[in-house]
Amino acid sequence: MRRARVKISGRVQGVFFRASCADQAQGSGISGWVRNASAGVVEAVFEGEETGVEAMIAWCRKGPPHARVDDVEVTEEAPIGAEGFHIVQ
Repeated sequence: MRRARVKISGRVQGVFFRASCADQAQGSGISGWVRNASAGVVEAVFEGEETGVEAMIAWCRKGPPHARVDDVEVTEEAPIGAEGFHIVQ
């Protein structure tokens, strides 16, 4: 199991990044959450099998069609046994 906190910057708010991210994660069996953070950043936590988490990080580097990703910062965390994937307000 792997858990990664990801901060994505660029044009990532107002382009359905959170909803698209949640769809991707749920379809991949990844747990965690995604939210808009300050300064136009989207923050997400992905937890699950190594290959699934890595796939989500790769997806974040591209994002949905109308996004422009400038930077992705990844911080490893200890898995906590998260269940489900949620959009946090």
